[in-house]
Amino acid sequence: MRVTHVITRLIVGGAQENTIASVLGLRQKPGLQVDLISGPSFGREGSLESCFASMPGALAILPELVRPIHPWKDWLAVRHLTRRFLAERPVIVHTHSGKAGVLGRLAAARAGVPVIIHTIHGPSFGTFQGALANAVFRRAEVRAARVTTHFVTVADAMRDQYLAAGIGRPEQYTRVFSGFPLEPYLNTTNDPALRARWGLAPGDLVIGKIARLFKLKGHEDLFRAAPEIIRRHPQTKFLLVGDGPWRGRFEALVRDAGLARSFVFTGLVPPAEIPGLIGIMDVLAHLSLREGLPRALPQALAGARPVVAYDCDGAREVCRDNETGFLVQPGDLPTLIRRLGELAEDPALRERLGRQGREFVRERFPVERMVEDLYQLYRRLAPA
Repeated sequence: MRVTHVITRLIVGGAQENTIASVLGLRQKPGLQVDLISGPSFGREGSLESCFASMPGALAILPELVRPIHPWKDWLAVRHLTRRFLAERPVIVHTHSGKAGVLGRLAAARAGVPVIIHTIHGPSFGTFQGALANAVFRRAEVRAARVTTHFVTVADAMRDQYLAAGIGRPEQYTRVFSGFPLEPYLNTTNDPALRARWGLAPGDLVIGKIARLFKLKGHEDLFRAAPEIIRRHPQTKFLLVGDGPWRGRFEALVRDAGLARSFVFTGLVPPAEIPGLIGIMDVLAHLSLREGLPRALPQALAGARPVVAYDCDGAREVCRDNETGFLVQPGDLPTLIRRLGELAEDPALRERLGRQGREFVRERFPVERMVEDLYQLYRRLAPA
């Protein structure tokens, strides 16, 4: 059975890592022939295309599949995808991300693909954007939903948001947590040499954040909270992992606020280095205002590091209040400061929440479980 996945781009990010892990894992399942089509990946977010370097034919790059709305290129992308699906006759087309999700599903329907699946990694519409953009993306999702056989969500929050928007029926949704290889995180340690490499002293209390340096990721709130956190806990350092278009802006904000000595920007790092960086953190803060289920949360918990997260989208399904971390309402800086302060002051609390988080993730987030759940879904939906 041929299965073709389609994604907008393979930058370094959670949806992309999820898609690659799914494709690579499913290629090992009996009876499946699995490949991936992606638009080009470039810029400061990096590229994961090299994951397929040793597998000729597993990845095809479609230059016309670009992230911004571009009517001419969008039309070309749909035409190319339709022709490819007609030629290769996949039984299942499985799309990911907003742009590829819409164009890929429409092309699959034109080509008569029997089963069309879309994974919702995060909302493509909502209050995080302007009214016009929100209306356009919502209408596009409604249109694509008419030809969608089934939806996979990384969190129940995505199902609830889409159903509330009139997209699909409850029985069309299946939650599959975004699994990842657990062992590197389960075995991570607080490595003094790695701390020293990033200018962190053994006695520093390290609050980490893993996210693209861009809008809606909540960095600005961390910058606003930092002076009071540092006043109460002078040994606090902030480790910002990731890169993006707003790095220069954020570095200037930190510098102008006199906080340069308290913030460390790692820039873009390969996914393989994330477990080690989590190991030198004491707490992970995730303040995103738009996310399906932030991959950084279960990764930190697998490393037995407690989390403080904004109660946005699927975060509460992993950051369980006072069990694996603390939930904070978006923009509530006093509570954010208080919760981070509690964790800074109480090593036993950090240990308890981290230990409980590790057990929670160990059961639910193995990459093997994600791949097997998708495989069984394919077998259930495929024509007899």
